[in-house]
Amino acid sequence: MTTPHITTLPALRQLFGPARERALKKEIPALDAHAVQFIDLSPFVVLASSDAQGHMDASPRGGEPGFVKVLDAQTLLVPDSPGNNRLDTLENIIATGRLGTLFIVPGFDETLRVNGRAMLSTEPADLALCADARRTPALVIRLSVESVYLHCAKAFMRSQLWDASRHTDRTQLPSMGEMMRDQIRAFQGEEIEAETQAQMLDRYQQSL
Repeated sequence: MTTPHITTLPALRQLFGPARERALKKEIPALDAHAVQFIDLSPFVVLASSDAQGHMDASPRGGEPGFVKVLDAQTLLVPDSPGNNRLDTLENIIATGRLGTLFIVPGFDETLRVNGRAMLSTEPADLALCADARRTPALVIRLSVESVYLHCAKAFMRSQLWDASRHTDRTQLPSMGEMMRDQIRAFQGEEIEAETQAQMLDRYQQSL
């Protein structure tokens, strides 16, 4: 009796076939002019990392377009901004020295993937390059680029992410504070006060 699970590379390739030549050739080892311009236009990037045991994490970062700085064809600086101090991504970088990134530009269906080795820098010159009107970051992620490629538009086209008529009204879900209260109660058996959406937004505004 055959198993419905795919557990080997040959079985996987039998299901999908080989990668298209165009898809393989699009991966380049450094940032070119197009990749640099894409990053300059991007106000949002997702950082993918894992710890030494392979536990995965994906974390969003945002700022003004171009908040991620391009030093040269092989180097990016990603400023760290105030968050919840879990430090999942930063701890993972210390553990493995690896980072994957996905750059997004509002209105663009294409995305840009940049992967490589990463380290945490407190070099004054790096911090100064990533300073903005609000603050100078405590540290920056210095990414040494190993692979760069444009990701096709299909996922964004399927989701119609930028179509405002399809955006979900915020009232379709409770506030984040209410959801966290329910989750902590259910999984940890503790009672916490639920922060309202207005309280949360006010707190966020103070630390953006």
